[in-house]
Amino acid sequence: MSFSDLFDSEFKARNKGHFSAIVRVAIADGDLTAEEKQFLDKLKSRLEISDAEYEEILENPLKYPINPPSLHVQRIERLFDLSRMVYADHVLGPKQKEILTKFALALGFTPGNVNYIVDKALSLLMLEVDLDTFVYEMQHMNK
Repeated sequence: MSFSDLFDSEFKARNKGHFSAIVRVAIADGDLTAEEKQFLDKLKSRLEISDAEYEEILENPLKYPINPPSLHVQRIERLFDLSRMVYADHVLGPKQKEILTKFALALGFTPGNVNYIVDKALSLLMLEVDLDTFVYEMQHMNK
């Protein structure tokens, strides 16, 4: 196996883990809305998930572990995707915040500041910011 093949397989495994985490959030309420499905379809392409992998993940999203990225900015980008999925139906309740908190911890955010990070992420989504603004605001937030 060449070095590039190894890198490619690790990249694909990370993407599958990220995608399966988002699927878990999407189906947590037992209902996959049209908006959530559209988001998953778009994300599938962006993460280079094949049709077969897509169906497999939808059937069993627990099969792939969440692989937290090592770079802080990548964690923030993944938090953006997960936050968007949690907020997809524009209804925030304790369950959505609890789910996002679990995923934020799995992404490597610390228990000491995870509530602040989740609150900030959700408040930015309510303002309908784009990814670049989200990343900037999360990197420059005052604690």
